[in-house]
Amino acid sequence: MFRTLRSTTRLNLSPVRWNSTASPASPPLMAKIRSDLKIAMRAKDTARLNVLRALISETNNSAKTSSPIQTDLQLLSLIRKRAAAAKEASKQFADADRPDLKEKEDAQVTILEEYAGQVETMSMDDIKAIVSQELLKMKEAGKKVEVGGLLKSLFAPGGALDGKPAERAEVAKIAKEAVASA
Repeated sequence: MFRTLRSTTRLNLSPVRWNSTASPASPPLMAKIRSDLKIAMRAKDTARLNVLRALISETNNSAKTSSPIQTDLQLLSLIRKRAAAAKEASKQFADADRPDLKEKEDAQVTILEEYAGQVETMSMDDIKAIVSQELLKMKEAGKKVEVGGLLKSLFAPGGALDGKPAERAEVAKIAKEAVASA
């Protein structure tokens, strides 16, 4: 006949989650956005609530891509992108004579700009000084001066702007101006 094994031996293993997915660190501004979401819910501020939910949603969606949002600068670029889209929509609603929708988009822009102002970045003067110094170094080394090479040297590991709170779009604009005038 069949004999059942009632006693099983247990190994002294500590419980481990083998297939856990560690979530990437969220930027510090995201904690503020999440707490403001709760405040907006309590205050029934629908305009702020919609903007904050959209930002949180886009941040969560980016976590599933190859480039998740992990720093305040990345979150700032997302906020500015959303603000630019809202400004464009506001302009289109104004052209279509829809003041109610234009007002809604303008409210979104003001809320987004409020959060964009909370991220500290380098001043334009500091960025211009660093770009001009790097441009002089490239000229002295005899390298060909072009925007792409300048940006690579600025943001390369150990570069002048590596790890500094400078937005790439702003630096690119300043670099284009510097190369054009050189």
